[in-house]
Amino acid sequence: MRLTHWLVATALIARWGAAFADVPLSDFAKHDQYGEVKISPDGRTLSAVTNVNGQRLLTLVDLTTMKSTTLRPREGDDIADTWWVATDRVMYNEGEHVAGQERPIVTGELYSVKADGSGANILFGYRAGSQMPTASHIARKTSEAATGILVSALKDDPTHALIASYGWNGPNHSSDALGAYPEIFRLDLRDGNKTLVATSPLRSATILADHTGAVRFAYGTDNDGSEKVWYREASGGDWQLLHDGSKQHGEFVPLMFDRSNASAYVRCTGDNGVGGICRWNAVTKKSETLWSAKESSAGGLLPTADGMDAFAIRSQPGRPAITLLDKSAPEVAILIDVMKQFPGEDVTLTSASHDGKRMVFLVRADTDPGVYLLYDADTKKLSALFQRRAWIKPAAMATMEPIALKSRDGMALNGYLTRPVGKETAKHLPTVVLVHGGPYGIRDVWGFDPEVQMLASHGHAVLQVNFRGSGGYGNAFERAGYREWGGKMQDDVTDATRWAIEQGIADKNRICIFGTSYGGYAAIEGATKEPDLYTCAIANAGVYDLRLMSSSGDIPQFLRGQNYLKLVLGENQDELYDRSPIAHIDRLKSKVMLIVGGADTRVPAIQGERLHDALTRAHVEHEWLYEKNEGHGFYDEAHTAAMYEKVAAFLEAQIGKNATAASK
Repeated sequence: MRLTHWLVATALIARWGAAFADVPLSDFAKHDQYGEVKISPDGRTLSAVTNVNGQRLLTLVDLTTMKSTTLRPREGDDIADTWWVATDRVMYNEGEHVAGQERPIVTGELYSVKADGSGANILFGYRAGSQMPTASHIARKTSEAATGILVSALKDDPTHALIASYGWNGPNHSSDALGAYPEIFRLDLRDGNKTLVATSPLRSATILADHTGAVRFAYGTDNDGSEKVWYREASGGDWQLLHDGSKQHGEFVPLMFDRSNASAYVRCTGDNGVGGICRWNAVTKKSETLWSAKESSAGGLLPTADGMDAFAIRSQPGRPAITLLDKSAPEVAILIDVMKQFPGEDVTLTSASHDGKRMVFLVRADTDPGVYLLYDADTKKLSALFQRRAWIKPAAMATMEPIALKSRDGMALNGYLTRPVGKETAKHLPTVVLVHGGPYGIRDVWGFDPEVQMLASHGHAVLQVNFRGSGGYGNAFERAGYREWGGKMQDDVTDATRWAIEQGIADKNRICIFGTSYGGYAAIEGATKEPDLYTCAIANAGVYDLRLMSSSGDIPQFLRGQNYLKLVLGENQDELYDRSPIAHIDRLKSKVMLIVGGADTRVPAIQGERLHDALTRAHVEHEWLYEKNEGHGFYDEAHTAAMYEKVAAFLEAQIGKNATAASK
């Protein structure tokens, strides 16, 4: 197969002039067809994860001959992540489909393949010691009962890479704590042989090395729920506890070393308390603030083409924003040139050859899932590569506008409003309040969201609010949501709903609240706490009895999870029950729809089943959608499309054009 079979035919980004029309709900249920498009360090080869018949494959494209090779993982498995670890070699891991997960859950194994598609080989993992009959490329290796994660490619050593090994059992692991103390190895990319480099002082830590391959940072969450950062010198030696979140206020998260290897970029608190980027000096052990957020903290750094430094910061106060760290960097002029060609869209530099001659950009928007583009520095031209969801027509999608409001106690809240195509200035619209999951550290962002577009395509305005507890607005904002399930977090959602009514956006008699996971909890909690505000409530994979969270699901299986629940929920069982929707179903006036996956390990089906039973006993009519093989949110495209059909019909009956206040 040739690359031209995948190229967008003529335009860099197609723009369709067709008038708004109903979009098949199945279009919103489909997964991305292309993703993870990256260029090799020498600029000669592209790697991409391609979705073929529901399986994620690795495709390698020779940019000289335009010929491609596709690598299919073991039957039923998927390519999860890919990394160029040398000019001619890709490392990748495989994963398994798990219900409710957009991305496959990795098996912990690491593989490598040459740029021409030859020499595919397992290097690390629990199946590395046996010949698998379904995968002839797997050679015999020593089995590892551990999860391997790439720490760093070694620019000056194309035959090795640094990996961290997280053991599943044995002396380096404790099932009642946080897991393993990661071991960092220098892994031979040719045969899987490895040499121990360091051992982390913190369980389940994230490891950061400098550009020479020296392991310098180990950081993460400790047993007590606090953030810890350990450091050691480039020459090795003992680890030093650099930051202890249980004793020190503020944020300190290592991101990457600069070109000198003498300083590191870290995510810090910033001058405004919202977040910032600092440069931490390894000699003085002091930080210098480079950038302070005013509204939204940094979303990440943009590395230079050679990966040795950072030239800009990404953030999203409303729409995506770029702040330059080094205006003289050659990447800046190229990025600005590409951004000028796509005004109002989100332009991201995803990868580059080390000499900066070729770069891959992803251009996307609220109405467009995105297209990957190849930039040639010699010709200064862009050429289209892959559209992530070619079946989505941007002209038929609804625009998303940032909003800002104040909560009843004066907290600044931000979010998004999406109105149907052709009704951008309309008033008194049927409205869906869509509450995100998490809740902590997660936020709604500006960009293409298939669920938002599905709702808008059926004539509903969609209101999203980043209530306190959400990520992206600083530690203080996130911690303000602790122990506020059913309290101030719910009030923020209520205040946003009332704001939409006051602004004339929402029809007060046609409002439905909808969410998944925490959002499912908030949907039913909102309907019981504010029975006269919502006409209907749709809850997917929600928590309805907070007391069960300490005994069911995967969170309380480890000490870290137990401590986390104590921190964010508290331990008073009476209070937890009072803040549970199941305790107050007698207040319900809204029509209710419950969606449950029988294979949900995060929020087990017992949560939905108990609420379903309680509603049935109380003779409260409700819709019930149960899929035994789905998990924490639906994954299967057919199941998702069927669920969207039921949701759309439910909304039409409750708040659609033929619904009236009498339906409430």
